[in-house]
Amino acid sequence: MMQPSALLTGLMTAIAAASTFAAPPTALGKGEGQLNIIAWAGYIERGETDKAYDWVTGFEKQSGCKVNVKTAATSDEMVSLMKAGGHDLVTASGDASLRLVASKLVQDINPALIPSWKNVDPRLQNASWHTVDGKHYGTPYQWGPNVLMYNTTVFKKAPDSWSVVFEAQNLPDGKPNKGRVQAYDGAIYIADAALYLMSKKPELGIKDPYELNEKQYAAVTELLRGQKALTHRYWHDATVQINDFKNEGVAASGSWGYMVNTLKSEKKPIASVIPKEGATGWADTTMLHSAAKNVNCAYLWMEHSLSDKLQAPLAEWFGTNPVTVAACKAKAPGGSDFCKINGFADFKKIKFWKTPEGKCATQGTCVPYSKWALDYIAIQGGR
Repeated sequence: MMQPSALLTGLMTAIAAASTFAAPPTALGKGEGQLNIIAWAGYIERGETDKAYDWVTGFEKQSGCKVNVKTAATSDEMVSLMKAGGHDLVTASGDASLRLVASKLVQDINPALIPSWKNVDPRLQNASWHTVDGKHYGTPYQWGPNVLMYNTTVFKKAPDSWSVVFEAQNLPDGKPNKGRVQAYDGAIYIADAALYLMSKKPELGIKDPYELNEKQYAAVTELLRGQKALTHRYWHDATVQINDFKNEGVAASGSWGYMVNTLKSEKKPIASVIPKEGATGWADTTMLHSAAKNVNCAYLWMEHSLSDKLQAPLAEWFGTNPVTVAACKAKAPGGSDFCKINGFADFKKIKFWKTPEGKCATQGTCVPYSKWALDYIAIQGGR
């Protein structure tokens, strides 16, 4: 896990101060010939894993922009890579996007230069994780829930609660869950524990899993310290988690549709569910670096990213949901009803990732992300 950068407690104040950006372009020129993107693994495919899933080659031929991809395993790593520079775009989740804005690492875009902007799902077009003071800092890319993935040999019936990963107990096969469950290797996972306690302990008064006062935060971190003894691994690498479910006896964990779909495609006894407490989730945004050298290619890619040619196969491939409603009716390479499978209708069940701030809406003062980051490292280390 990358060392997280400290987040200013007054995040929104920093965002307001970020108004010194140069105005976005009003017209595009010829593509620069290349484009450098930071993305989650599996997000930008050119047919190397499966030739049927390729939304890069056609773009390169049409635009003349060669796409170079640097994969990142966590949002904190994405922020660090953007600070290092040399990249044009990043597919940032909601727990990173406002940090990038506050740090002046991304610039606002001109939606008028992206003809397909009008097709973006209305639920996402002005989402708070990429829209600040009426300005859009990027183009929606994909979204989805953090599902509870489980082994169907162990669970003959889908588990209905996140308690199977947070509380010591025997699983349906009669064996303890100790060493058979996993937790996410990122401080934003504190919100998953908070979401569970919203239902488990309503007396705590948690209204938003990303807005925790000191008392609520103490209860959540206490739960996570207890979970440490149960945890087989803190995962952030999709390939490693897939292997753990196949070969290490892991029975349940928070996960993404990508891992669920991959294991199912290999005929493994795997399924997923959104438990009764709901789920956290992510809505990713393609954001433009404030010092991007390939702005024309970046805008061409953002337009391409909203096309059915990308949205449909990516949603099927990664187990995510498209950001355009029309893409749900498009045919993906595998022919699946990916919007139904991936929970397009579950939008309201999801508490989307966002950066925890010191000043919050549900109560006066909350614990900021900088403390989340430091404490989660300590929890992982057994402290």
